[in-house]
Amino acid sequence: MRDKVLDLAAGAGLDFRPMPQIIPIRPPAPASESRLHDHALNDLRFIRQTMERAGVFTAVPGWGQVVVGGTALAAAFFAAREPRPALWLAVWSVEALAAALIGVAAMAHKARMAEAPLFSPSGRRFTLSFSLPLVAAAILTVALFRAGLHALLPGMWLVLYGTAFVSGGAFSVPVVRAMGFCFMAIGVVALFAPPGWGNALMAGSFGLLHIVFGLVIARRYGG
Repeated sequence: MRDKVLDLAAGAGLDFRPMPQIIPIRPPAPASESRLHDHALNDLRFIRQTMERAGVFTAVPGWGQVVVGGTALAAAFFAAREPRPALWLAVWSVEALAAALIGVAAMAHKARMAEAPLFSPSGRRFTLSFSLPLVAAAILTVALFRAGLHALLPGMWLVLYGTAFVSGGAFSVPVVRAMGFCFMAIGVVALFAPPGWGNALMAGSFGLLHIVFGLVIARRYGG
């Protein structure tokens, strides 16, 4: 029956073949949609930058602190055997330079291992807050040594070194601030203790405190 109908339709000039499927063409996205996409990207970029500014600087090197503590113990050993204040100061000055180099190298290594920028906004704030008390310590060292007040150097160093960690620790993990307060407390003791205690107190702080807190930072904060 179907074949007869198709034959009759073909004889009458009618075509019952199925029509091809029509695929609608999607119109281009309006300009408003493109602007909305750009606005969303800008919002995400702003959120990421805000999080970076509010973030903490976690590249404080724990293992680097341990190494600095070891070199400080060696410096305290040799400085205790120097009879003249100038030689004693020279030993600790060399130790300060070595500690700075070790700290910078260890910090850069930790940041590289964590694939984190060393000079992020929080990293720059940490560096500035940490370095200013150390600059003050260097200036006061020259002034106190020229005045013959050698006995005040250990206490001054410890108080300002602790201040560096407390101020820089505002942009880092809490244990950094805790370490700074410990240095400051020992520094206060050194300022009012007998002059002969200074070298031993620096061995206990620059040496042992660095090792203890360095191990804590290394275990809890990735090295």
